[in-house]
Amino acid sequence: MADAKPAGQSPAVPTKTRTAAAFSLPLIYRLFFLLIEPISALVGAYYAYFGQDEYLRLTHAASAPSPIPLGTSITMSQLANLYFFFAINEALVLRSTSDIRVWKTVLFCLVIADLGHLYTVRGLGPEIYWSFTKWNAIDWGNIPFVYLGATMRLAFLANIGLGKGRKLTKKEN
Repeated sequence: MADAKPAGQSPAVPTKTRTAAAFSLPLIYRLFFLLIEPISALVGAYYAYFGQDEYLRLTHAASAPSPIPLGTSITMSQLANLYFFFAINEALVLRSTSDIRVWKTVLFCLVIADLGHLYTVRGLGPEIYWSFTKWNAIDWGNIPFVYLGATMRLAFLANIGLGKGRKLTKKEN
């Protein structure tokens, strides 16, 4: 064995390590991503699970079934679970790190989810996107609040308010 090390010698340690630059999170992002949005997602989860009749009626009264079929109830419970996942994912994952790469990855994924969420209401007609005088509580959560979330995420991804020096740094040992 030509590569064998004498007893008591430690194995080779990599000479290069990557470290992410920690960043200071502006208050507006901290409030929105770590408090306001997770709480709103928990409210959505609550209504999708415990207030299924009202949730469906506010989404589209003309097609809201009564009583709610079992399959629809299961689907609503799954939606509640996704809202809950969204809330804890954003609140806990983002709280657990100061690595801007992780923040940007999570927020990029949520921008994609925002676009998908906005697309899901297209069946209500194009006016759903701008007829704010006709919006009810569900519509306010489905349209302008999602636009706000997407805008906040895009601003973060564009480094707005983050200052300079937010790139990954490489450290040579």
